[in-house]
Amino acid sequence: MGEEGQMSFIPGRPKRSIDETPLPHSSFSQAEHSRIRTEDEIEAASSDSMKTEDEMQTLDAPVTAVAANLDTRIAELAARYLPIAREMLAEAIRIPADYVDKPVEQGGDPLCGLSNHEFPRLEYLRKKIIEIKAVRKPEDVFFDDFGNLVWWVEDPNDGIEPAKKKVIYIDGHTDTVKALRSQWREKVGGVDCYDGLIDKSKINKDFLNKELGWVPPESEWEHLLFGRGSADQLGGVISAAIATKILIELTGEGALKGAIVRSYGTACEEDNDGAGPMFLNREVFPTAGPEVVPDVVILTDGTGCSKRGALGIYRGQRGRMQIEVTVTGKSCHGSMPWEGKNPFEFGGAIVKEAAEAYDRRDGFLDDPFLGHGTRTASWARLDTPSDCAVPEKLVFRFDRRLTIGETPEQAVADVERLPAVAVARKAGLTVEVSVPIYADASWKGYVLNNPQIYLGWVTPEEHPSIQAAVAAYRGVVSPHVDGKIGEGGVLTKEPRVDRWVFSTDGVGYPVPKEASIPGAAGKNWIEAGPYKYPAMLGFGTGIEQNTHKIGECLDTRELQHCSAFLARYPSAFVGTK
Repeated sequence: MGEEGQMSFIPGRPKRSIDETPLPHSSFSQAEHSRIRTEDEIEAASSDSMKTEDEMQTLDAPVTAVAANLDTRIAELAARYLPIAREMLAEAIRIPADYVDKPVEQGGDPLCGLSNHEFPRLEYLRKKIIEIKAVRKPEDVFFDDFGNLVWWVEDPNDGIEPAKKKVIYIDGHTDTVKALRSQWREKVGGVDCYDGLIDKSKINKDFLNKELGWVPPESEWEHLLFGRGSADQLGGVISAAIATKILIELTGEGALKGAIVRSYGTACEEDNDGAGPMFLNREVFPTAGPEVVPDVVILTDGTGCSKRGALGIYRGQRGRMQIEVTVTGKSCHGSMPWEGKNPFEFGGAIVKEAAEAYDRRDGFLDDPFLGHGTRTASWARLDTPSDCAVPEKLVFRFDRRLTIGETPEQAVADVERLPAVAVARKAGLTVEVSVPIYADASWKGYVLNNPQIYLGWVTPEEHPSIQAAVAAYRGVVSPHVDGKIGEGGVLTKEPRVDRWVFSTDGVGYPVPKEASIPGAAGKNWIEAGPYKYPAMLGFGTGIEQNTHKIGECLDTRELQHCSAFLARYPSAFVGTK
């Protein structure tokens, strides 16, 4: 909260713990906007849609008419529940403040909200999902043994056996990168990374415009919600909760017929991409029936682009891996460097050569859809007794993005063959090139111990999962927006099918072809090289270029349309052949 008299993004929103009585729904006034229709306009469009339905029925097209009516009803409810979504997102962003501001001896946690420290936020979401009736029974939302938040819905009276239903996963992570609160206060001005917009007049607009990939005009800032996790990617998780609420309410209208929707708020994604799905592959899928194993996964990481529009339909991403280089030399006093072997200097030469090789694209492939592989130095640790000594050891890592055709083995070999590696070894230093293991425990105490290799994936554009996504978008988003591709981060009228630049939970779903997952039989999983995985696509709130940055924010109107899309997708997918 801001000081008295200052502008708070959610007026009167007090700090509170998750155990306190929830606030009533915040009011939301949607201003006139050239690209996105207001709720009143949606209602007017609803009447038009009903007229269209009558006309269509006279033309002997009852199935199409029913679909049109479902589109209308979903869009109406998504608009109605936008204030709930906004309130939930603001509170999910704010929760770490209760812990990072409290001394450790009083229960504080300076890492709250980060990977492996997500429980307070997850518990809030669990309780809120029950409160807003996004599940039929409280026991339908729970934590699995890894620490993922899981909730599910289906139509128990649709007359279809669970094993024969289409299983749709909605996957989004709940952890964030470091908030860097002091930098928000210093660089942005009137914004707090947990409490959002505090004083609009104090915002450093020049910094914000330079830092972020895209923000709407200042006249539309009433729709923005600032804070760490706003764009990456709490909005997607909350959109899923609103979507399952809508699906329950519209069960009698066929919204869930033939489908089981399982939603996940996954843990540890920022530190260990795909950790939640990796757990499912290890502990759940091998013995699960077809009513649990997914036919399709919708990933709700942000699919907005600062140049091409918000809420794209993404059907692929590059893989990534960490390559760790350990250079061990001989320490000595800084006044006598000839007595030692300096790993800092030899390691620096390796980093320099690696960058030059990447600039030449030496050893890197390019794919017309996913783009080329990349490599950049991303982290380092220096073991030294003082700043007047030759260090003993330098450990650094490369972030390596893998496009189609590139393999982890080759990526490691490319670093091994750098001339500077051979030079260091010839000089008597030890150089080890390896893939690090992620050995940290989740908040539930589960340790995956996985190599930090995260596989890329692509779903063909002609796959029924992508066609269903396009149909869902045209049904519940297109009628309510008029933006065009190429106008910046606005919603576009026509669906934009594209791919991510960054990495998502999708990297955790591929498994070796020979992996035993009996429940996947007949689910049209995709095979690519030595791996198989369920059909995947992305649809989530947030501008990709905005994520992980100081001043991160979200145009909350995206919550409405994301919720509508997620609620419409099950019936669209079940209807595809």
